[in-house]
Amino acid sequence: MIDAIAQLLGDQAKSLLEHTCTTVAKEHLHLPGPDMVDRIYAQTDRSVPVLRSLQALYSAGRLSHTGYMSILPVDQGIEHSAGASFAPNPIYFDPENIVKLALEAGCNGVASTLGVLGAVARKYAHKIPFILKLNHNELLSLPAMPDQVMFASVEQAFDMGCVAVGATIYFGAPESTRQLQEVSKAFRRAHELGMATILWCYTRNPAFVKDGVDYHASADLTGQANHLGVTIQADIIKQKLPVNNGGYNAIKFGKTDKRVYSELTTDHPIDLCRYQVLNCYAGRMGLINSGGPSEGASDMLEAVKTAVINKRAGGMGLISGRKAFQRPMGEGVKLLNAIQDVYLCKDVTVA
Repeated sequence: MIDAIAQLLGDQAKSLLEHTCTTVAKEHLHLPGPDMVDRIYAQTDRSVPVLRSLQALYSAGRLSHTGYMSILPVDQGIEHSAGASFAPNPIYFDPENIVKLALEAGCNGVASTLGVLGAVARKYAHKIPFILKLNHNELLSLPAMPDQVMFASVEQAFDMGCVAVGATIYFGAPESTRQLQEVSKAFRRAHELGMATILWCYTRNPAFVKDGVDYHASADLTGQANHLGVTIQADIIKQKLPVNNGGYNAIKFGKTDKRVYSELTTDHPIDLCRYQVLNCYAGRMGLINSGGPSEGASDMLEAVKTAVINKRAGGMGLISGRKAFQRPMGEGVKLLNAIQDVYLCKDVTVA
């Protein structure tokens, strides 16, 4: 399996597969493993039903009982418009095919909207863990207003048999304070009802682009977003893979420390991702990275590369949607399986 991964990575294989982190040692992290719920979450104030829900996620699919997760997220019908999302493969206008893709690919769970999951809940909620995304950024407004708005309630997630709820906060946006309060309240209610919580921790502000450089995915800003996310008791953090660093210094706002850049990170992608893991309470709350948009022929390479970076950094998995559903189902299954193979491969170790 390692040979196939290395071959796919090509000239990036040596850098990604042989790198050793000299910033934050792996011994200082709480790393994913088959006993994640017993070893980590059971020490928290999460209730027994929440622990049961987390275990259901960890026990599903091809990555069952490894401590890693592969989740299929499909809320782009709202976030990017249904036409833009599903025109490449119209079968996914039908919610059942979304769930079938997650099942066929052996995912740990499927995350989607109230309408998608509700349309097929009685047929599938007991076959694969459901994760209801509570809020969305709809793009039918003119002018466009990037804002996460609640579309569903925690009670609706509970009633349809979901094991978890998900939500997004646009940290840095003018609306972030309201979103933070809404999501914190929703997560508390989800925990009261025995469901786990997953937070999409995104940064969003036009000022985060400075001198032509986009710092929305910088390690220092996304790391702090992660830290805010685990503070409101997100059990799992979903974050974009870091592509650069130094957002605080370039934009000249907030507070940071020079050691973040001289001791806790380097410019290596695994070290940048490790800083994200560090901000998730040193790995106590699992970090899953985004699979990113579909770019066509390079999707398989980019998906496997992201999985390698996440796993070697100490992360807990990948959440990949557009790369999988914007192609024929068989190809989507193959891509998701390739991601999962990285986490199943014992030769891909934590750096």
